[in-house]
Amino acid sequence: MARLVRDVGLAEELAHDALVAALEHWPGVGVPDNPGAWLMTTAKRRALDKLRQDALHARKHEEIGADLEALQAHVVADFVDALAAAEADDIGDDLLRLVFTACHPALSTEGRVALTLRLLGGLTTDEIARAFLVPEPTVAQRIVRARKTLATGKVPFEVPEASERATRLASVLEVVYLIFNEGYSATAGGDWMRPALCDEALRLGRVLAGLMSDESEVHGLVALMEIQASRTHARVDAEGRPVLLLEQDRSRWDPLLIRRGLVALARCEALGGARGPYALQAALASCHAQARTAQATDWPRIAALYGTLAGLAPSPVVELNRAVAVAMAFGAQAGLDIVDALRDEPTLARYHLLPSVRGDLLARLGRSDEARAEFACAAAMTKNARERELLLARAASEGAS
Repeated sequence: MARLVRDVGLAEELAHDALVAALEHWPGVGVPDNPGAWLMTTAKRRALDKLRQDALHARKHEEIGADLEALQAHVVADFVDALAAAEADDIGDDLLRLVFTACHPALSTEGRVALTLRLLGGLTTDEIARAFLVPEPTVAQRIVRARKTLATGKVPFEVPEASERATRLASVLEVVYLIFNEGYSATAGGDWMRPALCDEALRLGRVLAGLMSDESEVHGLVALMEIQASRTHARVDAEGRPVLLLEQDRSRWDPLLIRRGLVALARCEALGGARGPYALQAALASCHAQARTAQATDWPRIAALYGTLAGLAPSPVVELNRAVAVAMAFGAQAGLDIVDALRDEPTLARYHLLPSVRGDLLARLGRSDEARAEFACAAAMTKNARERELLLARAASEGAS
């Protein structure tokens, strides 16, 4: 609908109206054979009504004196032309088309990502804030500004030409990966994961890899998501409780997804993208995927890869992950030294994994009282019920020791 009416806010209203109409009609007449087509048809009719109303108002205000029927025909023709243009697009996927549209160069990078996550992933403002490690009001402002920029700038809702797609690719990849991450480790609620988001991100990534087959980082991202997704069934127990990486039953890891991920990583490297940020993260994931047991993990290589990634794309989160790898490879104190250097980092002030990692390293060093306090602090920060239970259990176990 955003593609057709060229206004994100209006498109959302039309989509909501169609859903309300379905809630009103389907209980009495039954769900149609093609619910998606029914919703789209309903939204299109409401869009056409809206366009006709706007045209009528414009006619009255401007007193152009044109015949209403002719004016309506003009509006209908524009609408049909827009629909035909959408159907003629070579991307062939509505969601991916909207990703590229929302990632228009007229928007800031932050605005593109936040708006796309809101429109396509259905993520709340709070969930997006967690992904960015910024306050919730900041994300809300980004979304409002992005919508306003698109509306006031009359930005066309169109698929970019092939020559322009590469310039938007970094934002698109970031969006897809953030959607995947929200599915992989849910921000809030009673579930540790939201697999549907992981599946959607994987679908978008695979389509994008087919569309831009010569872009190494696309394959790098797909490789990373395939390998990470392979652990899905092992990441929770029968009661839905989290199972940490080193404690997972690796026989439950999906070998098909691992193979697909390794093939995508090989494709990425063949295209010369071995040192791209997603390729490096995929290489990290492959170290775990190829280790038959937790004890067989090549932690020195993982630590080295994190060092390379930190040099290429430095961030506090990468440094925190490097600390974990260094601790596994060279001892808990070596990792703790890195973590302690991050304690005053503003972007990690409300990041629950900082005290969680610190608590784990302190526990390994036998500093139980400090570890218990860190786990309790991390539990207070997270909004995910399952994660909170895990952290509180770890705090209690340190108290018992």
